[in-house]
Amino acid sequence: MPIIYLSPSTQENNLYVNGGTEEEWMNRLADAMEPYLTAAGIRFSRNTPDMTALSSIRASNAGNYDLHLALHSNAAPEEQYGQARGILVFYYPGSAEGKRAAQLIANGLKTIYPLPNKVRAESTTSVGEVRRVRAPSVFLELGYHDNPDDAAWVQNNLDAIARNIVLSLTEYFGLPFLEPQFPRPAVVDVSWGYLNIRDKPAATAAVLAKAYDGTRLTVLNQWEDWYVVKLDGMVGWANSAFITLL
Repeated sequence: MPIIYLSPSTQENNLYVNGGTEEEWMNRLADAMEPYLTAAGIRFSRNTPDMTALSSIRASNAGNYDLHLALHSNAAPEEQYGQARGILVFYYPGSAEGKRAAQLIANGLKTIYPLPNKVRAESTTSVGEVRRVRAPSVFLELGYHDNPDDAAWVQNNLDAIARNIVLSLTEYFGLPFLEPQFPRPAVVDVSWGYLNIRDKPAATAAVLAKAYDGTRLTVLNQWEDWYVVKLDGMVGWANSAFITLL
């Protein structure tokens, strides 16, 4: 299963014109994304508010992540304070996968942002979380927090934005998008030795683990004849015909 490093802003001094900080609202957005990520079977690690951009980069590079996603909002230069609007989705110019992820996220956000012509994906070499991260990286500048309309759009649409970003991530990883469900306890029920837990909902997908008959696991979601399951902290897909809900 894919795993991402989720890096919401740690910039507590960047104030939203309508109240709160960039750190607060981007962490709220990350909170809103978590149920959608889990529902789709996308694993994640996440920085903490006491970290910095540098320590977030180090933590990302210490793991084996399929994507690094940094969540931020923008600020206009002082002479244009409160006037600029728009969303920028940055990627590293030498990263084909970073560019693909950025374009998918930008295209998705165009469908919910009130000014879709002001949403664009751009390459950059000036942002550390793009330039210095080993994994393909996307650095999202989600509107201008010094603009009342952009700030209010973020604050009033956290769930819609979170859902939209994760929808783009499922397209990036080739996974079905699923709405969050309540986890359900279950047990493996096979007449042979074990059930394969796979990377994707397909009989030909890579096997992540083997769950023997009688093994307890948690069903997180369902797509067609496949369950998203959690087994000993690992998330994968398993054929629902061989799992009994408890």
